[in-house]
Amino acid sequence: MPTVTTLRSLLGVGVLAVGLAVVPAPAHAQTAVLCSESALVNAITAANAAGGDTLALFPFCTYRITGAHGTSPMGPVGLPPLTTPIRMTGLGNIIERGPGAPPFRILQVEGSANVPGTHGQLDAVGITVRGGSAVFPYPGGGISNLGGTVSLSLSSVTGNNAVAGGGLYNDNGVITLNSSSVTGNTAAFGGGGIYVNSGGVLLSGTQVSGNTPDNCAPSGSVPGCS
Repeated sequence: MPTVTTLRSLLGVGVLAVGLAVVPAPAHAQTAVLCSESALVNAITAANAAGGDTLALFPFCTYRITGAHGTSPMGPVGLPPLTTPIRMTGLGNIIERGPGAPPFRILQVEGSANVPGTHGQLDAVGITVRGGSAVFPYPGGGISNLGGTVSLSLSSVTGNNAVAGGGLYNDNGVITLNSSSVTGNTAAFGGGGIYVNSGGVLLSGTQVSGNTPDNCAPSGSVPGCS
């Protein structure tokens, strides 16, 4: 009888262990963003106010921005400038300046090196940023990183334009591009794809090609970009 009791006890512990093993861990809190311009604008505004957030974009939604929702000394911005750590998880998402909309860049990230009191970070997966047009004479048509941190994975920056850094402009910050592409962007003077004023841009499995008048500027500023 003691043997049977011991066996039952061991079986009970085993079942409990299996039960605990299959209980899923709590999911990281995130904010679902419906498929509309206002929903994305409001979500970024709320994330900035809360000190950061993860924004789950509506799958395969095109967020068409029809007007500037942010201002800065570097010109108008389509979406509110990111001043806190914000992650955007997308699936086939496009964030673009709408046809006929006034000129503005799409995204701007602000960090303490350029804008005191801010801690802007953009960590985006599965998005396309296109159609941005920075107001002359300001750089960065698609994304402008001003002292912050930008990481793009499985993403694309295309069809944007500016005086410099048609696709991406980096100043006092770091941009990391993983398995992404920067193509078909234009600049009036240089850095059709990427312009580095200061800081660094790191490429990993990323294509930077077909930008006008060049892919990256100044020459040699982005390792692996020709």
